[in-house]
Amino acid sequence: MRRPVRQNGSVSSSTFSFALGKRLRETTAPTAEQTQANGGEFQGRTGTITTPHGEIATPAFIAVGTKATVKAVLPESMADLGAQALLANAYHLYLQPGPDVLDAAGGLGKFMNWSGPTFTDSGGFQVMSLGAGFKKVINMNADGTTHATGADDAVAPGKERLAHIDDDGVWFKSHLNGDKHRFTPEVSMQVQHQIGADIMFAFDELTTLMNSRGYQEMSLERTRLWAERCIIEHRRLTEERVGKPYQALFGVLQGAQYEDLRRQASRDLGAMDFDGFGIGGALEKENLGTIVRWCTEELPEDKPRHLLGISEPDDIFTAIENGADTFDCVSPTRVARTSAFYTPHGRLNLSNARFKKDFTPLVEGCDCYACAHYTKAYIHHLFRAKEMVASTLVSIHNERFTVKLVDDARLAIEDGSFFDFKAETLGKYYSSKV
Repeated sequence: MRRPVRQNGSVSSSTFSFALGKRLRETTAPTAEQTQANGGEFQGRTGTITTPHGEIATPAFIAVGTKATVKAVLPESMADLGAQALLANAYHLYLQPGPDVLDAAGGLGKFMNWSGPTFTDSGGFQVMSLGAGFKKVINMNADGTTHATGADDAVAPGKERLAHIDDDGVWFKSHLNGDKHRFTPEVSMQVQHQIGADIMFAFDELTTLMNSRGYQEMSLERTRLWAERCIIEHRRLTEERVGKPYQALFGVLQGAQYEDLRRQASRDLGAMDFDGFGIGGALEKENLGTIVRWCTEELPEDKPRHLLGISEPDDIFTAIENGADTFDCVSPTRVARTSAFYTPHGRLNLSNARFKKDFTPLVEGCDCYACAHYTKAYIHHLFRAKEMVASTLVSIHNERFTVKLVDDARLAIEDGSFFDFKAETLGKYYSSKV
């Protein structure tokens, strides 16, 4: 699959494409017991995504720069620590500074001084989750929620519903100032084209595990129809915006915890003219691998798959072995701001008094900037003194830890050692703390 890029009205040699590398089940030859425990054949593979701004070797962790910045970390530092691509959020950039500003700047990458590949999500998650008062994370159990007619109307306690959905789109109020806005599939495409990322996602409806089966079915059909509208508007804008690099469009697969709905969504969207696919929506941790596998078994093998919102080591391995090529999560920087840092033996809290006179790096042997230049004692002091650079240093370390973990998993698929690498890594990480 190769997509032409128009520059100054003509087709250039730059393309969007995905090249399949090696399949996990062929390089590693999993045992019958491993395959049975997984619930089916392993769908993991390596590959290369080519974009107008560079290549992404997959599997790859895509660091999150929600508002055109990875919180507390310079783009130059993200490049230095090995990040291959960054993902920004269309909802937040639509509200501030506005997509017209990014368009005038030459696109997301130029605006934030990042020369590599970029992604934008559609804004659907934020419209729904913030609209229901859940803020950054939707609680996947029904405890503490309120609803008028059933779980399909669930709202966070003490909050009003700020988003109202219909078959055409969503009305929502800004979480910043309460202004009313309208998102439709067409508006989402227009916003993301102006933002100018290499890869964008179709507008979809987010559901949760609290929604009824009947609502999930209705929502899945709505998302399918929105996907068709996104493709039509994406084509129109691609033709209209002559001189702009081609932006790939990924369809988003919903269906919550239901196998038939996930497979149906994968077949329906897999037959459409998408450049790749995002696996989103409600995912119970214990069913993560199973749901990813349901989708990847149905999707065309020659297109990339992105899993939205994971970064814990066990989830990373589960996603990779079941066919996720890329995935993103805010967790590395979010936990860093609370002084939590990743080590091969688990996550530790740097504010703990035990680190006050610990003059060793965060992790011995780590090649990140923070570990090369600073000690636990110094960064512990920065957190206690509420100095902002504390978050920067730990964020750099956590991002590097996650990027390298996925890079090493990719190499392990290539050389046939994936399952041994997984067992050793997770055995250390979830053992007793150092």
